[in-house]
Amino acid sequence: MIKILNTQQLREADQFTIANEPVSSGALMERAAGLCFEWIKERFPDTKQNFSVWVGTGNNGGDGLVIARMLHDSGYPVEIFLIKFSDKLSKDCKLNLDRLKRKVAVQEICAEDEMPLINNQSVIIDALLGTGTARAPEGLVLKVIEQINGSENQIIAIDLPSGLFADSSSQSHAGKIVQANITLTIGMPKLALFMPENGSCGGEWHLIPIGLSEEFISSAETNLFFSTFSALQGIVKPRSVFSHKGSFGHSLIIAGSKGKTGAAVLATRANLRSGCGLTTIHCPADSLNIIQTSAPEAMASVDSEKDFVSTVPDLSPFSAVAFGPGCGQNKATASALKLLIQNSKIPLVIDADGLNIIAENKTWLAFLPQNSILTPHPGEFKRLFGDYSDDFARLQGAMKAAVKFRCIIVLKGAYTAIASPTGQAIFNPTGNPGMAKGGSGDVLTGLLTGLLARGIPALQAAILGVFLHGLAGDYAARSLTQESMTSADLIDFLPKAWATVVQ
Repeated sequence: MIKILNTQQLREADQFTIANEPVSSGALMERAAGLCFEWIKERFPDTKQNFSVWVGTGNNGGDGLVIARMLHDSGYPVEIFLIKFSDKLSKDCKLNLDRLKRKVAVQEICAEDEMPLINNQSVIIDALLGTGTARAPEGLVLKVIEQINGSENQIIAIDLPSGLFADSSSQSHAGKIVQANITLTIGMPKLALFMPENGSCGGEWHLIPIGLSEEFISSAETNLFFSTFSALQGIVKPRSVFSHKGSFGHSLIIAGSKGKTGAAVLATRANLRSGCGLTTIHCPADSLNIIQTSAPEAMASVDSEKDFVSTVPDLSPFSAVAFGPGCGQNKATASALKLLIQNSKIPLVIDADGLNIIAENKTWLAFLPQNSILTPHPGEFKRLFGDYSDDFARLQGAMKAAVKFRCIIVLKGAYTAIASPTGQAIFNPTGNPGMAKGGSGDVLTGLLTGLLARGIPALQAAILGVFLHGLAGDYAARSLTQESMTSADLIDFLPKAWATVVQ
């Protein structure tokens, strides 16, 4: 997994690398900007493409100046605008300004009335502020940001969109941030890029590794991580030649109510794709025929009620239990969940109406079996744990709740955050907006339950399950488009996701 460090730690990483590689600060800037340039060149191979590079007076501006020089040297038409919101340039910014001026004109903007027009055919490169931002933009730099945002040009931000705080909420000045289409974030991911409130700022972002000191990074303390493909290796053990269905666990899924049998079907079918040995669905009596027709490989436990779940079967045969998809919130269903929490000796997966029932009975949280997995979307999280002023505060709230209740909280959304009982949060890299459709969460619940049933530790099951779920969604989107893909398609593409992860 990749660590997510704060701004101060990133500065220290730069300095440690400079001192111990050793490499000069100018050479490290040349390396970082050069890798950004290579990315831009690959995305825009036509050297007739115009670029408009807007740089500030700090090191982010220095990165922009290096990129501008490399674009010019490669034959791209390029305009460079130095926004002098400070009379003092950083050492490496001045070094690269002097170097660039020998080759091409640089227009210096010192006042708002000197603002040039933007060529509407240009790709804008934003290198005004980067991660050095400590306050909301104002004056000259704000005028530039407003002009950039007012254009219809494609915008590439270097490191971070100018005006965006790296480690804290920028909601109070949301209208004063560059609205980039692409962000090339240098060295390591920035926490701001994972926050929904910044979705209109960063666009699609790409990590540009620049060879920061591994010694420093390995010793840096953080509780924030970005999951990677390599982090999944070893979670799933090879199957023994002599293994049998009893070797891979037995899932129980308690789901469904009148009008919501589809949720139970999706959870059951996803569970069957998890690799667990046996699947049982406990459902209302009237749901039985639909479920057994849709998922004939699953066994069924039939509730005494025809329209909702009112009881919990004997738990002794099962190695993992899920509760919630399509269950509704009947009083008898709530009583069944309470009984499940009281009697279960193994971690539970609770989703959907299961979470809504707990939100009305918050004292039950303290009695959850240790390492249970809760999978709220933002609305369900709010009902469970209260509202928060911004997404950074919500993330901290999820991390604190996971520690307090010794559970794993999967806060669903773009870059789904997995909060652990040890106080960590792991962001997931897979998935896309095409998954924002009813039933996607039911698929995740079934998949997670199957991974738990197999004996995979709960946190690893959550990391792997969320990754597979999102990857199946990515494959579905490529094949079917984000618009037309359905939640059931996620199940159909799980085999391809598994084939990618387990080789």
